Amino acid sequence: MDIELEEQAAADAAASLVEDGMVVGLGTGSTVSHLLRALAHRALSLRCVATSPRTEEAARLLGLAVEPFGTVDRLDLAIDGADQITPDGWLVKGGGAAHTREKLVAISAERFVVIGDSRKPVSQLHGPIPLELLEFGLGSTLRRLGTVRLRDVPRSPDGGVIADFTGDVGDPAALAEVLSGTPGVIEHGLFAPAMVTMALVARGTEVETLLFA
Repeated sequence: MDIELEEQAAADAAASLVEDGMVVGLGTGSTVSHLLRALAHRALSLRCVATSPRTEEAARLLGLAVEPFGTVDRLDLAIDGADQITPDGWLVKGGGAAHTREKLVAISAERFVVIGDSRKPVSQLHGPIPLELLEFGLGSTLRRLGTVRLRDVPRSPDGGVIADFTGDVGDPAALAEVLSGTPGVIEHGLFAPAMVTMALVARGTEVETLLFA
């Protein structure tokens, strides 16, 4: 299994969905790196929004036009990777600690397309679930969340503390509700199926399309 080959195949399939003149949200991660190169190669006239400084820098170096999120009214399409993808469309995202921005971009797009290699599909979600936490009252938040591990990584671009929920996921909808309702949690890495239009999962050089919303 050549993971880089699969990432490239999924990225190429997603890039083929992009049309000239679109406003496109760009995710974060290794698969998105392949996407950026594929989009640059197509030389379309695009307006792009990046979910992380790393993606923004890489996109600009390739000649893609990146704007602040606040300058666009709507996104035609957002494309991003995922850490886990279930058959019914639940995702875990945030391995790269950009899940708050990624969720904001995904929910703002007409279509949200997820790309991944053959390791990403799972029968059911499992931990760790990425979290972004407020610095203020951090100890109190951690006690209320219970099984959480702080990551030894820099803060998010917006100053949040990055952590992972390591307990049982169980019903992802119920866990998402608990995490969203916990004061001190800025955002979590559970993405509901209603947000996801499709997933493009590469297995070797073949790309499977999974439709959700």
